[in-house]
Amino acid sequence: MSKAFTKEIDTDDEESPVYPVVAGGKNYITPQGYERLRHELLNLIDNERPKVVDIVHWAASNGDRSENGDYLYGKKRLREIDRRIRFLTQRLEIAVVTDPALHHGNHQVFFGATVMYVDEVGQEKTITILGIDEAISGLGQVSWVSPIARALLKARAGDEVALSTPDGTKMIEVLKVEYPAPDSKLP
Repeated sequence: MSKAFTKEIDTDDEESPVYPVVAGGKNYITPQGYERLRHELLNLIDNERPKVVDIVHWAASNGDRSENGDYLYGKKRLREIDRRIRFLTQRLEIAVVTDPALHHGNHQVFFGATVMYVDEVGQEKTITILGIDEAISGLGQVSWVSPIARALLKARAGDEVALSTPDGTKMIEVLKVEYPAPDSKLP
């Protein structure tokens, strides 16, 4: 049979399974991160999806669907929303909520710590170690599975740790470790 008659796979429609972060590992997340994801999920289910369903229903009632932009765009948007709902549902099911405020006053690096360190060239940096689904690198947040976080985990203020980079191993020194106070928000 000619290749022209084989079914093409539309990757937008395919479901990609969500696996745990590390085989047998955990999906750590802060209470604030869990609430943000939960709020996004509920907003999609209660607000976004019903609006798009109404638009698609209205557009479908207009007749010819093959050239109906509202219908075609609406169906595409509906698939995107459904895909995000499935993703968020799966991520929240495997989430392990960990409150970093429990370590307030501790000087050892664990999940949720804000760490100030200095690299070999004397440049000081500050990062906060958060969950995969909540870390925003532009705000100085890194995932707990990132190379820098893995190098820093369990280190204490004053410790020097080795960081593996593409340019080779670099030494960094932990200057300060802080945790949010109980009942406060993360940065």
